[in-house]
Amino acid sequence: MTKLTYVAFAMGVAFTVLAVQQSAVADDMAGMKMSSGAMSTGAMSSSPSKSALTDAEIRKVDPASGMVTLKHGALENVGMPPMTMAFKARDAAMLKQAHEGDKVKVRVENVGGTMTIVTMQKQ
Repeated sequence: MTKLTYVAFAMGVAFTVLAVQQSAVADDMAGMKMSSGAMSTGAMSSSPSKSALTDAEIRKVDPASGMVTLKHGALENVGMPPMTMAFKARDAAMLKQAHEGDKVKVRVENVGGTMTIVTMQKQ
C-alpha cells in the first residue's frame, strides 16, 4: 500500500470511531425531546407542582465553577428523567452548605438557558 492509502484508511477508521461514539451518546439521551427549551420524555404528569422538590444525592461540589453534580430523581418541571448531572448553583451560599454524599431535596429550573439549582434542602 502507498502512503496515501494508509492515510485514507486511517481517516476512514477515525471517522467510523467518531460516528460510533456519537451514536452511543445519542443513545444515552434516547427518548428525550426538546420543546420550548425544556427536555421532555413525553410522559409527564398532567400538572407537576410548581414548587415540588426532588430527592437527590450530591456527588461533587465545584466552588470554582459554581457547579454541583447531583444524582437525582425525575425533574418533572423540566422534563428530565433520573440521572447524574452537574447543575449551576443559584448562589455561593448554596455551595458552602453542600457536601459530597449529602442527601438533599432540590428544585432545578431553566434560568436563562442554564439548568440551575434554585432550592436545595438537606434531608
